[in-house]
Amino acid sequence: MERIVGTVVRGLRGPIINNGDNMEQIAVDTVLQAAKIEGFSIEDQDIVTITESVVARAQGNYATIDDIATDVKAKFGEETIGVIFPILSRNRFANCLRGVAKGAKKIVLMLSYPADEVGNHLVDIDELDVKGINPWTDVLSEAEFRNHFGYNTHPFTGVDYIEYYKSLVEAEGATCEVIFSNNPKTILDYTKNVLACDIHSRFRTKRILTNNGADKVYGLDDILKESINGSGFNEEYGLLGSNKATEDSVKLFPNNCQPIVDAIQAKIKEVTGKTVEVMVYGDGAFKDPVGKIWELADPVVSPAYTAGLDGTPNEVKLKYLADNNFSHLRGEELKQAVSGYIKNKNEDLVGAMEAQGTTPRRLTDLIGSLSDLTSGSGDKGTPMIYIQGYFDNYTK
Repeated sequence: MERIVGTVVRGLRGPIINNGDNMEQIAVDTVLQAAKIEGFSIEDQDIVTITESVVARAQGNYATIDDIATDVKAKFGEETIGVIFPILSRNRFANCLRGVAKGAKKIVLMLSYPADEVGNHLVDIDELDVKGINPWTDVLSEAEFRNHFGYNTHPFTGVDYIEYYKSLVEAEGATCEVIFSNNPKTILDYTKNVLACDIHSRFRTKRILTNNGADKVYGLDDILKESINGSGFNEEYGLLGSNKATEDSVKLFPNNCQPIVDAIQAKIKEVTGKTVEVMVYGDGAFKDPVGKIWELADPVVSPAYTAGLDGTPNEVKLKYLADNNFSHLRGEELKQAVSGYIKNKNEDLVGAMEAQGTTPRRLTDLIGSLSDLTSGSGDKGTPMIYIQGYFDNYTK
């Protein structure tokens, strides 16, 4: 019978994960139980993805704002700290900021504008044009910003992040000055001791600061790289990728996940004889066209994955073949011609016209987006995703 369905994606419901749970066995048991109940077979090149949140929960990878404060104070001492380029997020940054403030006496908070790194807007860019303000060159004080743009709340959260972040700092006993600039060097006019809070541009930011006379430069990825008084930690990403857990703690990005994905792959193969691919995923790297938010607050989409998920797709565009190479064919002849072309395509299609328009992203980023959209971030209760047919094409 001719195959009609291509890729199939299933959100798998598992137990609520707690500190100390065996994430590897839970994942394996969930996949096997789902296959049994739903009546699908496990095949080679199927994919199991697990959200980073439950992996970190099983690891117990948590820290308190006191732990953050201890690390910050050890790194900066009594110096005024320039906290620059944070994203605007209650979930992602509020507790981190509280911890930083608790370890400091004064903070100069420098916000990028009109939006943060992931697209949360303080002001619409068109308003900058109206006011004649150049965000690449102009530095604004809090008073100047308010004078130009007033008080604006985030369209989704209803929060005025300028006031919110300032109040968090002051509530921890530190003084706070807010400025607005997109140039990392601006902060050096206020302090030579800087905590860079940007995510994907952090290496450039830290390099610019170091090369222009900063005394101490750290990033969020340098805070909690190791345990503080028994806290959780992340040796590669520090506080990056963390989320609010309780009012006084954060859940960190999972640490050392590679043994976990490798073990899940091995256990499923032991039971089924099939080699499935496994990855841990966080934010899926896609943009909301309405809210303008770029959904990638984690430092990477996938902190760990099995070897079969390395690389990028090597695909040809069916519509290009149909409109160009085989435009003279129809029906079964067209199908056979396209199928034959796919079967004999080159192993590397970089630069080929037949590949134009295919998605030039890494497999882990594509699969991470697919998984993140499937699991959601709310109450679906599907922290594991099972994907079949992802590597198939028109010929199989």
